[in-house]
Amino acid sequence: MKFFIDTANLAQIKEAQELGVLDGVTTNPSLMAKEGITGRNNILKHYVDICNIVDGDVSAEVISTDFASMVKEGEELAELHEQIVVKVPMIKDGVKAIKYFSNKGIRTNCTLVFSVGQALLAAKAGATYVSPFIGRLDDISTDGLNLISDIRLVYDNYQFETQILAASVRHTMHVIDCAKLGSDVITGPLSAIEGLLKHPLTDSGLAKFLEDYNKGN
Repeated sequence: MKFFIDTANLAQIKEAQELGVLDGVTTNPSLMAKEGITGRNNILKHYVDICNIVDGDVSAEVISTDFASMVKEGEELAELHEQIVVKVPMIKDGVKAIKYFSNKGIRTNCTLVFSVGQALLAAKAGATYVSPFIGRLDDISTDGLNLISDIRLVYDNYQFETQILAASVRHTMHVIDCAKLGSDVITGPLSAIEGLLKHPLTDSGLAKFLEDYNKGN
């Protein structure tokens, strides 16, 4: 399973990259704004800065909602760097744009997916990634992990190559559960990934080893 980090914070991206397990980055206009990155030119530069840190795919989101504008914007994003994946919303014109990009060899990430039907349309249109938002479903008392399981079943039934990118991952158990269900990718905060490091028996065992070693010094 690939680990993506969902942020626009360069320091966190560098930290995740240095850990040695980072496969890519997802971000969006809200995360950009959180880091004080506003204005189109600054946002485009920031995408390139992210690409220069990581080795894998970097999802860059279009903000247009009509087909022609999404195509124009997506082509500009794709030209920024070879690692850019164009992030397109799951709307009617978005599906059309994904098909257009697919035919042009431009990789895409279909975002804001909340149902199997939407995921099926994205795969049919040729999306590289589909992003079901499991945390946001949990927020409205709907089991987001069930959606991952259902999409996995449908994609396996028809051998779709679209990768399931579990988005809105909130914590470490989300990561583990998505791995069990066969999600191709997870994207979430650095804390969710680093949480996999933690176990009290590891801490106590290491403390005991060090204690015993130091007895002879």
